[in-house]
Amino acid sequence: MNPSEILRIVDAIHRDKNIDKEIVFTAIESALVSAMKKHYSETDEIDVKIDRTSGEMQGFHNGAPLDADIVGRVGAQTAKQVIIQKIREAERDALYDEYEATIGDMITGVIHRYEGGVATVQLANVEAILPRSEQIPGETHHPNERVRATVFEVRKQGSRVKVVLSRTRPQFVQRLFEQEIPEIAEGVIEIKAMAREPGYRSKVAVSSSDSRVDCVGACVGVRGNRIKNIVDELAGERIDIVRWNDDLKVLIGNALQPAEVEDVIFCQMLGRAIVLVREDQLSLAIGRRGQNVRLASKLCGWDIEIMTREELDEQIDRAVGGFSQLEGMDEALALKLVEEGYMSYDDLSIIEPSDLMAMGNLTEEQVDRIVEQAEERALEAEQIEQDQRRKQRELERIEKATAEAHRLEAERDAARQALLEAANPPPIEGASPEGEAGGNSA
Repeated sequence: MNPSEILRIVDAIHRDKNIDKEIVFTAIESALVSAMKKHYSETDEIDVKIDRTSGEMQGFHNGAPLDADIVGRVGAQTAKQVIIQKIREAERDALYDEYEATIGDMITGVIHRYEGGVATVQLANVEAILPRSEQIPGETHHPNERVRATVFEVRKQGSRVKVVLSRTRPQFVQRLFEQEIPEIAEGVIEIKAMAREPGYRSKVAVSSSDSRVDCVGACVGVRGNRIKNIVDELAGERIDIVRWNDDLKVLIGNALQPAEVEDVIFCQMLGRAIVLVREDQLSLAIGRRGQNVRLASKLCGWDIEIMTREELDEQIDRAVGGFSQLEGMDEALALKLVEEGYMSYDDLSIIEPSDLMAMGNLTEEQVDRIVEQAEERALEAEQIEQDQRRKQRELERIEKATAEAHRLEAERDAARQALLEAANPPPIEGASPEGEAGGNSA
């Protein structure tokens, strides 16, 4: 390897592979050291340096200078494969650094293959994968289709870089908002919190730093055109725009819309918020399969429990009565616990012993006994609930079987009726009775 050849190789790799020249020089030096150690001994001290400007090599063997021609002759062939490997590693590391810096960012690619539910996506300089688990439920992809997703994970795999994309993470919705709504990209509107169940529903809490800009209206757009573009990209996923408020009570009310909230009671020790609604708002607040309250809880960071005022009164009476029956517990302490939001034996079984000791002026032994009783009763209540669910499932099975039997019986009756009608057709209107001669006699 002469100096000009070294400089040519470094420059070509730098331009073709977009790898820093210093990384290539270091790789060649390392390769030459490896080659010379194979020629001499692994235990010998070998050092090789390349001048970054001239390409001249200078080597030392156990402190003594090595002739550059010897370095080139001995190391050239052996170093070739090592250099190739080092360059591949450097290229991999450069790709890794490039894509690792984009984790959470949105990227656009073209579907190259779609097999077994897994999409291979061609990006600018690497193939990425979009696993089935990171695809929006119900959506399918096709080769040559352009797809948008966020970079979810980047990892080194041998001499290659594996990039995993996602369309299910909350960041994907956030990036779509930033792309479709200029006020967010400009920083006038800020996304304060998000909660998402991919393919079904998302809640996005926003606020505006400019009182003249309505954060909710700006996100929805004229005639809903902005939010429609986002919903279309998310395969019809419903998007709730929530107006952010630093007052948690107001925020929870906003997050549960379109349900109307009467009051919010905070149980600080449990991190729980009891939300009171009217009877006609109960199912709306909870949402289909609990989706509305579940997403509101994620958005606000509090465990939200929805109930009517009558249900709360019933729970309070039941909790006070139940707690008062525990050994070592009086009604005054039971009331204190309920005021802090402890409404069931299950809640009581996870209380911090120090908190219970302070609230009731109890000893450690008394607290342990109370918690032990609460755990036992919580298990009993769970068993009763399981039995009730089992009986309910059995009842539903019987009702379903009965309905099926009635349906089959009705079908058999209809079939029998059809056979009877076929065997005894009604007389044709206007026909002469059998045996009567038509016309005049001879």
